[in-house]
Amino acid sequence: MLMTATVNHTQAASPPEGLTPQHVQGFAHMAARLADNIGAVVLGKPQVVRLALTALFAQGHVLLEDVPGVGKTTLARAMAATIHGQWRRIQFTPDLLPADVSGVTIFNQATRGFEFHPGPVFANVVIADEINRASPKTQSALLEVMEERTVTVDGTRHPVPRPFLVVATQNPVEMDGTYRLPEAQLDRFLVKLSVGYPSEAVEIEVLRGATMRSPEALEAIADTAMIGQMIAMAQRVHIADPLYAYAVRLASATRNHPQVRVGVSPRGVIALTRAACAYALIEGRGFVLPEDIKTLLEPVFAHRVLLTSDAQLRGVTAADVLNDAIEQVPVPLPNGQQPAPPHQSSAAHQNGMAHPNGAAYQNGTAYQASAAPPGQYGTPAPRHPG
Repeated sequence: MLMTATVNHTQAASPPEGLTPQHVQGFAHMAARLADNIGAVVLGKPQVVRLALTALFAQGHVLLEDVPGVGKTTLARAMAATIHGQWRRIQFTPDLLPADVSGVTIFNQATRGFEFHPGPVFANVVIADEINRASPKTQSALLEVMEERTVTVDGTRHPVPRPFLVVATQNPVEMDGTYRLPEAQLDRFLVKLSVGYPSEAVEIEVLRGATMRSPEALEAIADTAMIGQMIAMAQRVHIADPLYAYAVRLASATRNHPQVRVGVSPRGVIALTRAACAYALIEGRGFVLPEDIKTLLEPVFAHRVLLTSDAQLRGVTAADVLNDAIEQVPVPLPNGQQPAPPHQSSAAHQNGMAHPNGAAYQNGTAYQASAAPPGQYGTPAPRHPG
């Protein structure tokens, strides 16, 4: 059963309580139900669905970039239909104005006063379809609300409903008449995902049930209160101090890479740790492993890495840079032991033999808060500064 305890905001400075096995199992069960519900419409893409849910539980936003017709909007609509809350879809066009997104204040002659009329951004799930077709001025209307969860109109701040998730889509082709998203806005998205073409078997299955599978037919699995509880649980997942250092060193490797013009910012590292906490719970663990960070590195970091002109001419991609970072940065070991050489880290984690920690490293128990010797990891503290 999912947890029913609420978070005491008056004690935000105190260390968060650990998660019980019942909480972890309840979270994983509910996350699996949500993924299965979305997967009934978005066929053959379980990892994409899992990463999208990771962004939801980590209080992030999702950017879906892929060619037309592979299910980007379907995934966004399926996520909205799975959550019993308000959702709105904004079709971005060149003539869309910022007020069309955020809302507008108008004068009411009956009351002789000004009234605020909320825009479509006031919803739990906002689908920003083809976001790169709107002007930069309209795109910037999303910046404040994505970061602060509030909209300022005529000097007055208006909070949006919680939880709040923006799922934006854009096409990498047909760039005529489009406006490239600025780096400041790309950095607001927790993950950037690509749906990709389905396999032959999945595409045949899509054709068989093309008229029956629709996001409108999905049943809402969880309400906003339950999603809020799951978000609060994700903030209580334990990360060992060596893994914080691991995330920082991976980001530093991108900043010092010779083919990178701008590396990952501290906000990107915060996003990685947030996502790792949520992903660990989805996988049924109350603690983060190095493999969680590796899995999330490309979805979280790739759109935050700006390559040099020479690297782009040579065909180098952000994924290549991140693979270099994984190869260069050694995987940390708990209990104060020395990191293994980079070329041994992955293999050792898989077979549990080459590492000094042996089975404890293989099954992850060495990274649990309860397994940490006093003074080795320190007291877990609130891990997600604003």
